[in-house]
Amino acid sequence: MLEILQKGGPLMWIILLCSVVVVGVFFERLFYLHRVSIRVGEFLEGISLLLQRGHLTEALQECMVTRGPVARILQAALQNSDADHAALKEITTDASLLELPNLERNLSLLSMFAYVTPLIGLLGTVLGLLDAFLAISAHSGYATTAEIAKGVFESLLTTAAGLAVAIPAFLAYSYLSSRVNDLIHDMERAGIEIVQLLTDKKI
Repeated sequence: MLEILQKGGPLMWIILLCSVVVVGVFFERLFYLHRVSIRVGEFLEGISLLLQRGHLTEALQECMVTRGPVARILQAALQNSDADHAALKEITTDASLLELPNLERNLSLLSMFAYVTPLIGLLGTVLGLLDAFLAISAHSGYATTAEIAKGVFESLLTTAAGLAVAIPAFLAYSYLSSRVNDLIHDMERAGIEIVQLLTDKKI
């Protein structure tokens, strides 16, 4: 591995650093999204049952001890349960907007590395080919096969390494984005249902 990195030139170390960041971000985001995900249908059903029985305090307590953005949106609505329908809708919308940065944190890094690492590999390709042509010109057009092969090998290594990082980075970004979108949908559903529950409770 170390020999390949050395043969690939200095850009290989940059690509390696990019791969470390991609792996770190992916697992950090994966763990976070798993930790804040809940069974929204079951949770809403439990909150609805408590509200129907008039146990607003217990419903609020349940939201406070539950992790994740959905519970915090419900908590914001329950803390303002006396507000009218329009105000409750605005409260849940504002609470959702506050949660978005936490859900989308560092995802842009994965997207950036998915685009940047192939370009770094392409730069390595160009530099490797330049080395090969410089070797030829330095010997008046009669460079040895080994000298030419060194430059070509370096160019192929950086290209392959760049793609080897970019493809998983793009897949990781796509997967995590879909998880975030699912959570956003859950937040919207929770906001709509809690507003409806609290509005019906007043009627």
